[in-house]
Amino acid sequence: MARALYIHWPFCAKKCPYCDFNSHVREQVEMGAWQDALIADMRAEAEVAGGDKLASIFFGGGTPSLMPPALVAALLNEAERLWGFDPAIEITLEANPSSVEAANFAALAGAGVNRVSLGVQSLDDAELRFLGRLHGAEEALAALDMAQAHFRRVSFDLIYALPGHTPDLWHERLTRALSFGTGHLSLYQLTIEPGTRFASDVRRGRLTPLDDDAAGELFDITQELTEAAGLPAYETSNHARPGEESRHNLVYWRYHDYCGIGPGAHGRRGGAATVRHKKPENFLRSVRERGDGITETRLLTRNEQATEALLMGLRLGEGIDLAAMESRFGLLRADLVDTAALARLMALDLMWQQGGRIGVLPKGRPLLDALLAEVVADGLVAA
Repeated sequence: MARALYIHWPFCAKKCPYCDFNSHVREQVEMGAWQDALIADMRAEAEVAGGDKLASIFFGGGTPSLMPPALVAALLNEAERLWGFDPAIEITLEANPSSVEAANFAALAGAGVNRVSLGVQSLDDAELRFLGRLHGAEEALAALDMAQAHFRRVSFDLIYALPGHTPDLWHERLTRALSFGTGHLSLYQLTIEPGTRFASDVRRGRLTPLDDDAAGELFDITQELTEAAGLPAYETSNHARPGEESRHNLVYWRYHDYCGIGPGAHGRRGGAATVRHKKPENFLRSVRERGDGITETRLLTRNEQATEALLMGLRLGEGIDLAAMESRFGLLRADLVDTAALARLMALDLMWQQGGRIGVLPKGRPLLDALLAEVVADGLVAA
């Protein structure tokens, strides 16, 4: 099976108040040292996870568009040397839509990047300030134009269900977003993550999130508009024209193996979970002293793997093939799912079953976490 490679770039110009990703602000970043460390980490990973050619590479962060294009090119050249590339490889880079970073799009495309994911987040200047973004709406639209001129495939992110969002407002915003013609959109409801500035603001009474019913109404509008525009949800928060789905993220959701390098990167290979050091300085030290950035490699039990595969696969519109899971993990269907709970949720039009495949219906997607808690077999999670 073709492999996927995730490369984490941990640096940002500013930490956003809603973000709980492994991102760090540093006054200076020594690019030469980071190139050497990431290549060393990549080589160490390839030694134990060699094999098929890469079908996908994803530069995530942090803000990978802050990487010099020459660094991106060096990492891609090394990845191709170590693994080889599938002829149809997808190479995605997450980018902030600032004019400075957009100026690098031509060089990034020349380095081999063929898909970009833009962190637009909003098309309203006041909302962008609320979200702590450094770009404005017009700057974002200019970057989107430039991205569409240089990359074969373009996606962008929006955050909705912000305080004050009404159905009419979100309908108007999403209709405008769909008019730009990208083949992929990632549409996330604002969630208050522990450890973020927004979490502190909620605790201190400075921020009141939209309530669940109001957010649910906006979710319904999201499904209706994207479906009508030909970009149905193929995952809870991701929408694409058929064939334009993120191949890299499908690797995660279908629970295939992937290599993860760089600070805080997770990986899955041969039934083992790998985790890299999160703090950039600790990552560099580990690579220097041990030859890789790994802080933990843990062999997952069969039940842990099956649980992860269920939790990830049920996020997808295509659902999961229980027969394939039985074969893959050597478990009975009753060991994987609570059949009584599944029947109850199907009767409520929250889940579906077709032969040996099960999935979550649109009505059930806003309740996904609760559904998963019910339908995944108790013994599987507890074991």
